[in-house]
Amino acid sequence: MTAIEFVFLTPLLFFMIFAAVQFAMYSFADQVAQAAAQAGAREARASADANPGAWRGKARDTVDSYIQQLGPQLVLRPDVVVDQPTANTVRVEITAQVPSIVPGLDLTVHAQSSGPVERFVRDGG
Repeated sequence: MTAIEFVFLTPLLFFMIFAAVQFAMYSFADQVAQAAAQAGAREARASADANPGAWRGKARDTVDSYIQQLGPQLVLRPDVVVDQPTANTVRVEITAQVPSIVPGLDLTVHAQSSGPVERFVRDGG
C-alpha cells in the first residue's frame, strides 16, 4: 500500500515544487518589469521638456539598463513602448516573456508607468 501511495503522491509533490518555483520566477520578473517601467517613466518625465528630441531614447536606455541589472534571464524579449499620450503626460509600457519550467506554460509580464512631464518655470515669469 505504501508503494502505491508513493507512486501517486510523488508526481503531485514534484508538480507543487515546480509550481512554487514558477510562481516565484513570475513574481520576480513582474517586479523587475515594474521597476524598469517606473525608472523609464522618471527619466522621461525629467527629460521630455528639457530635451524634446532625445527623451524617448533616454527612457528606453534606462529601461534596458534596469532589466540588464536586475533580471536579464527572467525578463525575456521585452517590448518597450515609450510615448506621450497628452502634451503633459509620458508613459512607459513593458511587455515581456517569462521563462517557463512547467512544460506548455506561456507566461508574460506587463508593466506600465506614467506621470506628468516636469516643467521648470522661472520665478516671476
